[in-house]
Amino acid sequence: MASSHRPRFEDHRLLTGRGRFADDGREAGEAHAVFVRSPYAFARIGEIDVRKARSFPGVLAVLLAEDMAKAGVGNVSVVAPVPGGAGLFVPHRPALAHDFARHVGEPVALVVALSEDAAREGAEAVSIAYEELPAVAEVGQALAADAPLLWEEAPDNLAIDWKAPSEAAWREVEHAFADASRLVRMRLANQRIIVNPLEPRGALALYDEEAERFILRSASQSAFVLARNLAEVMGLPAAALKVENEDVGGAFGMRTSAYPEHPALLVAARLLRRPVRWLASRSECFLSDNQARDSVMEGILALDGEGRFTGLRIEVLANMGAYLTSHAAFISTANFLRCLPGMYDIPRVAVRVRCVFTNTVPTGPYRGAGRPEANYCLERLIDRAARESGIDRIELRRRNLIAPEKMPYRTAVGTTYDSGDFPALLDEALKRADVAGFAARREASSAAGRRRGLGVSCFLEIAGGQPGEGAFLSFPGESRLLLAIGVQASGQGHETVYRRLAAERLQIPVESVAFAPGDSDFAVPSAAAVASRSTMSVGGALVATVEALIAKGRRLAAHLFEAAEADVIYREGSFEIAGTDRRIALFELAQRARDLFKEGAVAETLDTRGTADVPPSFPNGCHVAEVEIDPETGRCELLAYTAVDDCGKVLEPVLVEGQVQGGVAQGAGQALLEWGAYDEGSGQLLSGSFMDYALPRADTLPRIAAFHHPVPCRTNALGVKGVGEAGTTAALAAVMSAVADALPQGAEIDMPASAERIWRALGNTL
Repeated sequence: MASSHRPRFEDHRLLTGRGRFADDGREAGEAHAVFVRSPYAFARIGEIDVRKARSFPGVLAVLLAEDMAKAGVGNVSVVAPVPGGAGLFVPHRPALAHDFARHVGEPVALVVALSEDAAREGAEAVSIAYEELPAVAEVGQALAADAPLLWEEAPDNLAIDWKAPSEAAWREVEHAFADASRLVRMRLANQRIIVNPLEPRGALALYDEEAERFILRSASQSAFVLARNLAEVMGLPAAALKVENEDVGGAFGMRTSAYPEHPALLVAARLLRRPVRWLASRSECFLSDNQARDSVMEGILALDGEGRFTGLRIEVLANMGAYLTSHAAFISTANFLRCLPGMYDIPRVAVRVRCVFTNTVPTGPYRGAGRPEANYCLERLIDRAARESGIDRIELRRRNLIAPEKMPYRTAVGTTYDSGDFPALLDEALKRADVAGFAARREASSAAGRRRGLGVSCFLEIAGGQPGEGAFLSFPGESRLLLAIGVQASGQGHETVYRRLAAERLQIPVESVAFAPGDSDFAVPSAAAVASRSTMSVGGALVATVEALIAKGRRLAAHLFEAAEADVIYREGSFEIAGTDRRIALFELAQRARDLFKEGAVAETLDTRGTADVPPSFPNGCHVAEVEIDPETGRCELLAYTAVDDCGKVLEPVLVEGQVQGGVAQGAGQALLEWGAYDEGSGQLLSGSFMDYALPRADTLPRIAAFHHPVPCRTNALGVKGVGEAGTTAALAAVMSAVADALPQGAEIDMPASAERIWRALGNTL
């Protein structure tokens, strides 16, 4: 295991202000863009008068939907398939709305000017005749018979009514319910989240006339994925569009695929033959960035007479917003399902998900992406089962954990867990959190007039895997190795992990390895830095590429040595003939090979591409939270948080700890504070700024104690499992379980557990 004290390579540059983000750097002659956005949640768009706007000094152009049509821009929604989802309806999402506006903030026009101020003045002068229509914002209301219909092709506002894993499984669950000694039911909400990365969205669009090629500089989670996505939207061959990005100030899933602004900016750049820059205001981000979660879940858990789980059924209403983003439906269906039955041996599982359209900002991936929702529902059900059965909640969990000797374990939903030791992990978490001493701490809180609660969350999630990833190793000269990958970091420490991994595998100084993410021209296949997949998938691709490079090097060295390839070995950064002093260093061989290739003497250089298609892994863990509530005010303080995680082999302990802590912060934020609330009557976003949307702060969180309990993964070369979303997946249930434990028996509460909600749950009324 690597030392936990090694610093990250990225930190000095970022902490000294030398990072390069989307709005850094300027192009000669660039113009500035401002979008005109719908003020209504649902409206018919009538006449658009742009004459006054075009007459403003400095305004270069005002673009509308017709300009997008002339440029061949198609549906911005390029949607991943849903397994078993043949009936999924994907509406046309325009770059600029033309007939209807379907959520507040939808872009209708684009004003481009010589300065941002001039563009804003021009945008304010665009006159649009709207006919406001009744809107629906709440996912349950959207299914009502009299609800406004967003799309004629989607009766009842349904994108899909999805059931899994099979009709036979549903019948088996019904049999389990009929035979059960106890059925436990619970209805839970997973409120809407507004992602709010530190860096607002923005982009610089350029058009290279000579090459007849678009270039987009925009923060993304994969330049390769965004370029491929945008090329499809714009009806272009892949080579006609390049995406570049450097540093990314937070992503969490919302920077993967194309947004309506991207093709509109590219069209403007080609039309004006000059670079066009756009940077969203924070207010715009609240109304245009993909939002997240927003589902209602009804779960039923069956238990036999000994307290063993025999069946689980969960029915979900998932809010898609006005359009489908790339993975919203996949997250709510397949990704949700694949996190069940968690760490528990539940032989029968059935899930139904109805994906629903509403007049709200579209939802999409956000840290966890279906995993926190599934774990939250399951763990809250288990807590209720413990209360109703009288079985201690920790004992009930222990009684139902999958035993390590059952690994690999085939679940009721068709996945296979390759590894894990869940009982040992639970025991370690209880010890680390000093659960044995909780009773004394609760008594001390009670003596001070406070209510103290403890929550336990056992979780398992699916991480990453297919589709595969690539890596490219090349030798630009001067004893340097260039490593290019397709995923883009947004704080995870990719430069640290992959430079060190390449250096260690090749036995060369890490200083010799340069790092090159964020350029689609490298053509490194990628599915983006999402789903906690990067270390497994990119790591696997890098290992495969190093192995291929060494195999090439042995052939080339054998050619130079005039020896048999079987006699050449690679050791300590050099190729040598075993048992002799004849050797050639890696970088010298790379240069010799390049020269010989130019001369036609050899058929290949040492530059090497590789890919890996790695199966999913199943990170798991146990998190324990303690809270204290002031009954007079309802204020809840998160006092302690202990996380014990199995993310397989730990390559960089500092990075793993940071990932867990960051994930817990976001999960605790949702549990206690965050809520993207819409007005049901008008569809207006009520929490449209930081005055009304509460994010966790330093004083919200205690020290998050993160520990490792690694059980190596058996399905990838490095033995690693994902970790980026583990903290969020576990934290919702851990914190809310602690809040519920602090409340009187029978008190009901759901997220966010705000002071007012807790105060009312304690029986207080105005």
